[in-house]
Amino acid sequence: MVALLLSNLANLASLILNATTFGARAEMDAFLAANRVSETLFVLMAGGALGSAFIPTFTALLTKGERKPAWKLASSIANLVLIILIVAAILAAIFAQPLVHYVLARGFASNPAQETLTVNLLRIMLPSAVIFGLSGLVMGILNSHQVFFIPALTPAMYRLGMIFGVLFLTPSMGIFGLAWGVVIGASLHLILQIPSLLRLKGNYFATLGLKMPAVRQVGLLMAPRVFGVAVVQLNFWVNTLLASYMMEGSITGINWGFTLMLFPQAIIAQSVATAALPTLSAQYALGKVDELRSSLAASLRGILFLAIPASLGMILLRQPVVALMLQYGNFTAASTQLISWALLWYSAGLVGHCIVEIMARAFYAMNDTKTPVLVGSLAMGLNVLLSVLLSRWFTSLGWMPHGGLALANSFATGLEAVGLLVLMRRRLGGLEGQRVLKGTSQAVLATIAMAILLWGWLALTDARQAWLVGGGGVILGGVIYAIIILALKVPEIHSVLDLLKRRLKPVYK
Repeated sequence: MVALLLSNLANLASLILNATTFGARAEMDAFLAANRVSETLFVLMAGGALGSAFIPTFTALLTKGERKPAWKLASSIANLVLIILIVAAILAAIFAQPLVHYVLARGFASNPAQETLTVNLLRIMLPSAVIFGLSGLVMGILNSHQVFFIPALTPAMYRLGMIFGVLFLTPSMGIFGLAWGVVIGASLHLILQIPSLLRLKGNYFATLGLKMPAVRQVGLLMAPRVFGVAVVQLNFWVNTLLASYMMEGSITGINWGFTLMLFPQAIIAQSVATAALPTLSAQYALGKVDELRSSLAASLRGILFLAIPASLGMILLRQPVVALMLQYGNFTAASTQLISWALLWYSAGLVGHCIVEIMARAFYAMNDTKTPVLVGSLAMGLNVLLSVLLSRWFTSLGWMPHGGLALANSFATGLEAVGLLVLMRRRLGGLEGQRVLKGTSQAVLATIAMAILLWGWLALTDARQAWLVGGGGVILGGVIYAIIILALKVPEIHSVLDLLKRRLKPVYK
């Protein structure tokens, strides 16, 4: 969680620099649309898809003491990933122009200069997909060995590359400097993990391992997950396509609004889910279903305690927080309206996103990639339909239509979370429902009290400076929520306090 917090601070710094340098304008729309291709290639072949299939298989081999087959599996997957991504990147570079014109951002056709810019940016950033592919596999290897801190810092290295691009390359290269920063950041993402990988003293095998049962198992586990990820990416592509027809800055609005929502999601859910996956995988491999159920319920409670107040807090404080963080330089008050409008509707889905993160990992730990993929595919299919309908509805109401794209995502993700919870409860014969429900009720009660005080704070500080309204609101909300949680004697908060006391005790001695 600490590492992800640092990574998110780097992400925030990068976002601020991008916002102040480029604002929510046509250049940034082109950059974000172009980067969608590299991101899709990475996620399809080596991101969440590969991790969800590779980590359980690799961990199972290590748990059984089969070290050589485990490293042969890792080598085979690395070789396959590199070959597939290199070929895909070359094809995407060759067909970049029709890809942008007919599929990715058809709305840019009315502005040939913006379309050409998108094509050129796309080609520059394609190598990052190949580098990220290998880095994603290394991350899975380290996580399987219970090494989490360094892999969790890698997003910060990626953002540092982008920061370098903005500060040192953009003055002479413009938006192309940021694109090269993406490639530099991807390289740093991989380089940071190499020393930790070498310390494991694993062996490399120059083989594709197509006849290895473990490689085939990863392939079988990965196939449905790739399909599910493809459906999710399809939704992002549809949103980019729809937003390309909307007012300038709409693509930036939905991307940065989603990014701001992901800040708390990463700290709250990704940190817990990343640390829990190897443990849940080992418990399932050893047949310890009761322990798996208890670990999952504890993770779920912890996530809900943080996600519920974070969701409502972002909804209430969205505009002053966005202004406080981003409204400088070329990022105007109009840009703040674009981003905060998207953030409003994305924040409504924060709890759903957090639940999906941990529940999907639990299914992966049980070597079941089909169930979360099926549920996710249905939800994202609904998302695509809702994106079209809600954006049109928002337009008919006189609202900025990109907010409808955000609301569609939140609604579909909420349904996905409910579906996964119901199915996992059936699979495990329960999820310690009374314990989770009690924790949720306590979190909701504390959040309601926090919201009432924040409403009062917003009324009291109306039209004041963003640093006072946003910064003061975040601090006030956090303090009030923590006090109420302490008063309710929530076990998790006392566990955290006990842990801090144990860690700080040697310092005072």
